[in-house]
Amino acid sequence: MGFFSKLKEGLTKTRDNIVSGIDSVFSGFSSIDDDFYDELEETLIMGDIGVVATEEILDDLKNKVKENKIKNPADCKQLLIDSIKEKMNLGENAYEFENRQSIVMLIGVNGVGKTTSVGKLAGLLKAQNKKVIMAAADTFRAAAIEQLTEWSNRTGADIIAQSEGSDPAAVIYDSIAACKARKADVLLCDTAGRLQNKKNLMEELRKIDRVIEREYSDAYRENLIVLDATTGQNALSQLREFNDVTNITGIILTKMDGTAKGGIAVAIQAEFGIPVKYIGVGEKVEDLQKFDSDTFVNALFDVDNGSDED
Repeated sequence: MGFFSKLKEGLTKTRDNIVSGIDSVFSGFSSIDDDFYDELEETLIMGDIGVVATEEILDDLKNKVKENKIKNPADCKQLLIDSIKEKMNLGENAYEFENRQSIVMLIGVNGVGKTTSVGKLAGLLKAQNKKVIMAAADTFRAAAIEQLTEWSNRTGADIIAQSEGSDPAAVIYDSIAACKARKADVLLCDTAGRLQNKKNLMEELRKIDRVIEREYSDAYRENLIVLDATTGQNALSQLREFNDVTNITGIILTKMDGTAKGGIAVAIQAEFGIPVKYIGVGEKVEDLQKFDSDTFVNALFDVDNGSDED
């Protein structure tokens, strides 16, 4: 099964949650009026698309309806789909780090699939013939180091690790030294995922930042937050918390398969202006893929994705 098919299947519950509601709005109204827009607004918000994104999408839709002098609700469904795609479009240079010597830090709370995402990302980069080193800087959770070692075996990416409980910044220091010595392209850093004590986390991330600035200041920086799509609006509050602590440049959305809250992908980008860069729909390495707004919205609305392999 190709990624598009998997994504389409994975978004079934989200589709039932959002698209069936949208369809009934389009078929239930004979004219485009305030009631029509109110109903549409409620459906989008209930589908986890969020207030900010919904307002922006509807403003855009209203303009397009006016411009095109559309009178029949059924005729503006495609305009709505186009508006959502535009809202989610990443633009250029979203994956600049792949072409540079770079450090990619993955952050997020425990249980969102952070360590697994490091491993899958290593697999994706290795498939592009990149030399990848993984830093096991989540020294707080014993299983994280074992897990990352397993991913190292699976993907062939090198791993730098110390014992459980050691200083994460020291692991990063060693990893940077290894990157320089082995002329690695990308350093992927797993980090601890505790938000309960924000002060400790801030200190830890600041310390890591200082080490990177001092030892590897010319490396291209990417800070990706890993969010579990099944948590819906809760993912937004996690993003808000971590965004206070560090400069987040992109999002990895995991567990998109089987959630009814896939609309959160739209909400996140609209509210924070931080792009979703990767999306996960399963356990295998190839189940983490670069995010593409056209592919995502086509899968959501069950529209054929043109030339996409299936």
